[in-house]
Amino acid sequence: MTYKYIAFLVLLSSPLTVTTRASRGSSRVGDVNGGTDCAACTLIVSLIDQLGLVYQESIDRAMQRLCSYLPEQYKATCKSFVIIAGPIIIDLLANGESPDAICHALTFCKTEPPNPACHLYPAPPGGLMESIKRSKMQAAKHGLRDIVNSDICDVLPGLKQICEIIEGKLTNHDPVVDLDDDGFSTIDILRGSSWRGKDCDDLHAGIHPGAKPLDWDRYEDSNCNGIYGVDPVSGIPYEQTLCGESGPMGVAILGDSAGAHFHIPAEWVTPTKMSLEVFQNVTFVAGNELDWPSMSSTTGFQNLSWPIVNGYTDSLYLRMRSRNLCNHRDYQNIAVNGGSASNMNSTIVKRHPDTVAHMTTPEEYRASVLDTMKYLDTVLPAGSNLVFSGLADGRVLWKYLHNRYHPIGELRGDVTYSDLYQYLICLQVAPCTGWMSANATLRDITSERAVNLSKVLEEIANTSSYKNFKIKYVDFDLQTVIDDWVAQGGEPWQLIEPVDGFHPSQISQVLTSQYTWKGYKELWPEILGKENPNNDKIKKLFGDQGGY
Repeated sequence: MTYKYIAFLVLLSSPLTVTTRASRGSSRVGDVNGGTDCAACTLIVSLIDQLGLVYQESIDRAMQRLCSYLPEQYKATCKSFVIIAGPIIIDLLANGESPDAICHALTFCKTEPPNPACHLYPAPPGGLMESIKRSKMQAAKHGLRDIVNSDICDVLPGLKQICEIIEGKLTNHDPVVDLDDDGFSTIDILRGSSWRGKDCDDLHAGIHPGAKPLDWDRYEDSNCNGIYGVDPVSGIPYEQTLCGESGPMGVAILGDSAGAHFHIPAEWVTPTKMSLEVFQNVTFVAGNELDWPSMSSTTGFQNLSWPIVNGYTDSLYLRMRSRNLCNHRDYQNIAVNGGSASNMNSTIVKRHPDTVAHMTTPEEYRASVLDTMKYLDTVLPAGSNLVFSGLADGRVLWKYLHNRYHPIGELRGDVTYSDLYQYLICLQVAPCTGWMSANATLRDITSERAVNLSKVLEEIANTSSYKNFKIKYVDFDLQTVIDDWVAQGGEPWQLIEPVDGFHPSQISQVLTSQYTWKGYKELWPEILGKENPNNDKIKKLFGDQGGY
């Protein structure tokens, strides 16, 4: 019996290298003008202001409402922020100042020469700098000592994770709860079973999803696929009779936040949709780094009926499991937020303001990919397949979103995605300056570099050979996915995450799975495994095989 893997190397984001920033209170490298702290403050003040408008209540009551929506672990921090910053926010909003100016007054936002002042909202009459000056003078009457020392990223769910991603603090991508240190866990969060199949025995390192079955799982389920024991009639282990000749295959993906399915619920930043209910699953969302690998196009396996989930799950794993139930739980999502095209082993992307000068070169990319291939040849089982997916053309972001209102700007019609992009670029915390830029030439240059890097992957696939796996290459034709969605009556903008305006949405994940499966079946049907004629027997004997 041979266990194999079909692995995917997918990097859909712009291939940029950048530097991380230091912690609050020290010199920051990579972001400017307050960076993530500034963006976090602007969001919080915006929500307070808009909640007051939605419910026709005072700013003080709106702040209390915001904190009341949050889970217990966030309420204390939110209330502390309100106590410290509340009087200034109430005073300045009453004077008609914008969240941009207020966050300058609270000192979370700065204007550090030679950088221009960053603003999310339209500049007020008289100019932004005059508004900032006026706000600072008014705020000085309240005192700022405690505000300067507070951590704004801890106030709302999701902010902490975003700040940590941008600051490069999320460096551990192994399961936190893994007693036998085999890379698999019994809990779903903290790089657990949402990312890799659930461990069925966390005290024995040789027992985990995808393991070679011990004595054909005669006595225990060593590969965690829910199939074990002995047929009482034949005396042969079920694993041997039901799976032995079926050619089981696992699925793994290496990639960036697109492969991990990064998703910030729009309900968290839309005042008209905020409620206790939309925050009730914060532990799961935050514990998975704002990623949803369990609903992704490659390793997705669950459907969630939560108010913050829009759409269903379809994935390569589910399709391969459907063909062969012996593949149960054999999935690994090793994608990382900020997964760098130039350094897939470190996986932490770094940011730089000079987009073109700091794009990964084809030479750097080739060296990094070859280094990763060398490593994979030591860990993938013989007979595996590795599929390189070309980089997507991110110019669709600007094309379909730039003149639409962002959720934070829907209420008053005052913030478009173009405004958001320029704001994040100004703070130097944008996930992709090249494709988010208003400069069409820069967007074209970024796409040209993506094409060149994809050619590197294609060349490696065509010229390299390895002992344990074969390499395939396929272009990722994003426009075809968009056209298919439009043909079904959809709109292109629905395929992009509404909050960050950058990542593929849940709808896009499903369409990508369908597009990829169809393409692989046409090009290389053999890499998807065989139909197992014993599937019905497995269902009858083992039901849901232990679930997930």
